[in-house]
Amino acid sequence: MKIYNTLTGKKEDFIPIDKNHVKIYACGPTVYNYAHIGNARMAVVFDTLVRVLRHSYSKVTYVSNITDIDDKIIDASNESGISIEEITKKFTDIYNSDMSKLEVQAPDFQPKATEYIDEMIELISDLVKKGHAYVKNDHVLFHVPSYENYGMLSKRNREEQIAGSRVEVAPFKQDPADFVLWKPSAGNQPGWESPWGYGRPGWHTECSAMSEKTLGLPFDIHGGGRDLTFPHHENEIAQSCCSSADINNPTSYVKYWMHNGFVTVNGEKMSKSLNNITLVKDLSDKYHGEVIRLALLSSHYRQSLDWNEKIIHQAKKLLDKLYRIKLDLDEIKLSGNEINIDDFISPMLDDINTPGFIANLNKMIKDFSSSSDIDKIIYKSKLDAATKLLGICNLSYSDWDSFHDKGLDKEKINQLINDRLIAKKEKAFEKADAIRDELLKMGIEIKDTETGTDWNQKS
Repeated sequence: MKIYNTLTGKKEDFIPIDKNHVKIYACGPTVYNYAHIGNARMAVVFDTLVRVLRHSYSKVTYVSNITDIDDKIIDASNESGISIEEITKKFTDIYNSDMSKLEVQAPDFQPKATEYIDEMIELISDLVKKGHAYVKNDHVLFHVPSYENYGMLSKRNREEQIAGSRVEVAPFKQDPADFVLWKPSAGNQPGWESPWGYGRPGWHTECSAMSEKTLGLPFDIHGGGRDLTFPHHENEIAQSCCSSADINNPTSYVKYWMHNGFVTVNGEKMSKSLNNITLVKDLSDKYHGEVIRLALLSSHYRQSLDWNEKIIHQAKKLLDKLYRIKLDLDEIKLSGNEINIDDFISPMLDDINTPGFIANLNKMIKDFSSSSDIDKIIYKSKLDAATKLLGICNLSYSDWDSFHDKGLDKEKINQLINDRLIAKKEKAFEKADAIRDELLKMGIEIKDTETGTDWNQKS
């Protein structure tokens, strides 16, 4: 198996630290609002990675956290008048429900930041003791120049680090790039007692503390969205290598770093100002979760993904074909000792190349449909592999079919198709075109074949 390692900037053979126990951590959401399609892409990508790892290794532990203390959460609480606890519980439950609809399996551990405050305080105290952090104006800050490998992950130079950091250049900082590990809490702001007074942790601190506590150091893979590469993941490396890990060896914290690309909507970045933030809850009301999942996997995880009707439609069409094959092969039982299908699944072992794997699926469908003399065990084995690795085709054919037939008047559709066929035979082409247009208005697409007319519901 090969994966692209952001730390080294190249694709590498994946060699686990312990082949008997692979460990992976991915940064989860900050829970103050509904999950959008960008959140979903991260969850689906790393769920797929875990599925592939579990195909190859006997034990895989997957941790993905919940950030339930953050200034955005505090602001949401102040604006709504709802307590932080209520907000974070509500949106954690919604996030998990939304991801479940996309066939995302629950991580083995889902630590919440507020449950690891003691571990964060311990980490910060160690950094202060070792001279990598300092206390000023009731804040504790990490001193970036004390860690000479800072910037190795993001490949940013000194000027880029300062310009791209998400922290205010406060006058009490010893260096403009220094970042907050602990900040004071005042008034109704949430906080905890610490050696530096009543306060709360900085955002970057939590993942260093939680990953070490849940997985130990070093662990194999750390993942998240590309936007987390700097400063969040860069800061994690600095904190952990200057504390529990080896200051001279960034891989003593994590061996491989993986980051998924951004999601745009019809070519534009998601933003409130453009009113194009696409929420999972709205999508799942309209499309089955497997359609959304497969659409999210339609481009390579490291590339940007443009979310539009075309990729949704393509995902549904592919799933329709796969479910038909699943129905045709329903009577075939696999013993577990089937033929080798390594070539078929090889794209998934090549840096989770889902477009390559989807191309293999389309070839499989074409071969299955074009030949009457096929080895059904081969195709059943391939379909079984696709189901497990991509997380699709988990329903019965009837359940899949009924989900997409909601609200359809099949009798009327079939009658219109029959009327159109008669019109074509009578060379009443204008009438045939008018019937096609009527079907399109109903959300029905038709395709003429040698054996008749096929139809499906537009995505």
